[in-house]
Amino acid sequence: MLRFFSVFMGVLIALFAFEISSFGETWLVIPFTDLLARISSWIILLFDDQVIAHGKIIQSTANGFAVSIERGCNGIEAVIILIAALAAFPSTWMQKIAGFIVGFLAIQALNLVRIISLFYMGQWSMVWFEWFHLYLWQALIIIDALIVWLLWLRWISRDQRLAAQAKSAAVVA
Repeated sequence: MLRFFSVFMGVLIALFAFEISSFGETWLVIPFTDLLARISSWIILLFDDQVIAHGKIIQSTANGFAVSIERGCNGIEAVIILIAALAAFPSTWMQKIAGFIVGFLAIQALNLVRIISLFYMGQWSMVWFEWFHLYLWQALIIIDALIVWLLWLRWISRDQRLAAQAKSAAVVA
């Protein structure tokens, strides 16, 4: 348990330090956030042709309402927490990579739902926008990372059980 906590905290601190560094901001956070805005606007365009994206901003051309995807709203923090948890738990590199890929996709898929829902919610009611933005969606994104990690733990423990069963069957035969 001490090993898990030490590795988890070490990876967490290192990745958060990288994220807030000027290098991380320039080469990871800003380009990724801009990409997230473009993907969000592309999805919205499938149903609503009155949206544009410029940089990290998604704007309605009908009424001028815009959302800006800021630090903390791009899902990177939840991904960092997931990476730290995956790194800290003993497993193979292939299992860690599979957990990262599935987790990254799950977190970002939910984050796209978050961004798009907030874009429309802000046009409907700023009171509800603020409540969903500050309280509900923040928690759901972190819970998403936790659920992915828990499902990953279940998957790798199943793999380890199956490997142990195959090994014992080989010894018996």
